[in-house]
Amino acid sequence: MPALCRLQDGGDFAADPYPRHECGIFGVFGHPNAAEITYFGLYALQHRGQESAGIVASEGDDATFRMHRGMGLVSQVFDEPKLKELRGNRAIGHVRYSTTGSSTIKNAQPIVVNCARGQIAIAHNGNLVNANILRDELEAAGSIFQTTSDSEVILHLMIQPRREGHEATLVSALRRVQGAFSLVILGERELIAARDPHGFRPLCLGRLDGAWVVSSETCAFDLIRADYVRDVEPGEIVVVDGNGIRSIRYVDPSHSSAFCVFEHVYFARPDSVLMGSFVSETRKRMGRELARLHPAEADIVIPVPDSGNYAAQGFAEESGIPFEQAFVRNHYIGRTFLQPTQLIRDFNVRVKLNLIKEMVRGKRVVVVDDSVVRGTTARARVVNLREVGAKEVHLRVSCPPHRFPCFYGIDFPDKKDLLANQMTRAEIAKYLGVDSIGYLDVDGMIRATGRKGSEFCVACFTGDYPVGFDARLDKMILEQQRRRTGSLVEEETAHPRLF
Repeated sequence: MPALCRLQDGGDFAADPYPRHECGIFGVFGHPNAAEITYFGLYALQHRGQESAGIVASEGDDATFRMHRGMGLVSQVFDEPKLKELRGNRAIGHVRYSTTGSSTIKNAQPIVVNCARGQIAIAHNGNLVNANILRDELEAAGSIFQTTSDSEVILHLMIQPRREGHEATLVSALRRVQGAFSLVILGERELIAARDPHGFRPLCLGRLDGAWVVSSETCAFDLIRADYVRDVEPGEIVVVDGNGIRSIRYVDPSHSSAFCVFEHVYFARPDSVLMGSFVSETRKRMGRELARLHPAEADIVIPVPDSGNYAAQGFAEESGIPFEQAFVRNHYIGRTFLQPTQLIRDFNVRVKLNLIKEMVRGKRVVVVDDSVVRGTTARARVVNLREVGAKEVHLRVSCPPHRFPCFYGIDFPDKKDLLANQMTRAEIAKYLGVDSIGYLDVDGMIRATGRKGSEFCVACFTGDYPVGFDARLDKMILEQQRRRTGSLVEEETAHPRLF
């Protein structure tokens, strides 16, 4: 998988053109080295978030939670001494890309609260569309927030007193929040995994030496040698405690699902299993569908690594055109504080992908990429190909054109910044400088998954949103709201106390 920070144009993230996305979550219950297992789980999920990482661990009932969080990659945030401090047989962890709230340490997860019902920690993947409304309501009732993350809203709803007990409180909280959420929650006596009624984001259960593990993707199970058991179902709460494991359905099982199809296209690691199929095979099938829909007369097919690799293989196999790895990816780059625009033209493109010139010189080239969002970097790649002597450049994209923003946990930009929303197909080809362009259509994309179209959210392609939202919604809405009201709390306060 490619590194994150793949949002085009501007700021610290200018180096990559693709959508940034949600987060990765992981949990362990019943293993003597829970924090270490969680560390390796997060390491496998690093592609889902590179802004911050955190782990909360506990030794058992009523034991004080131990937590460490930091900005940066998992390997930068944790070392052996820090992991040894996180003693316990249960833990949850999180790698973050901010979809609501800014990239600061106060918004890093897991978030821990100490309240009347004890200690609770939460890690969240997804994005709530009614967080601002609920937060206003909770603050009016006296709640004090320490972050601008929508995840904290869930915690405040969970600590509301109810006579029915803790599980009823959780069910009530999850029925009130709207949007996308896959959660791992650590209580003093239990580990909880939960998924929203539409199942926007993945979440799965596994077993390791008698312990239960929870992960955003199955690739984490492979690293720690855990056995995949099943997915957490949409609208399901799974509770693991000293008595074993049990399931709570908090919505009707017939509720319509809306799994994010872009997990198949780009987000998930190719060695993960989604909806019963390896992501790598699904992407190959997308490439085959693309070759049938938009054939090209060319000498070679080259992928944009890494996310375009499997689709390009499928395109090459279906079309009979030789597959070559002409782009070489540098995997060892982070952000650069220096933007040497006068020294190296298109530095942000060239530093990540370099061309093997002899492979493309004088040839008709099909370039296969997983998506084109704003097009700036795709355009720079085409310039690079022309400069080294490519005779023709044909771009093939293994998903439909992105025409609408996402409000469920992917940082797609505003409509006005989406290339396909502002230009016709012919205008896009001219802007990118390609001889032809072809996008996979929605039907072909769904066929490649082997599932029914009714199971997916395809709103970023069609504008058909399965859950309504505030039209003003963006990732900074809670911060903007706090600034307007003057109620953003910057220092620690009591009730509840956040660690």
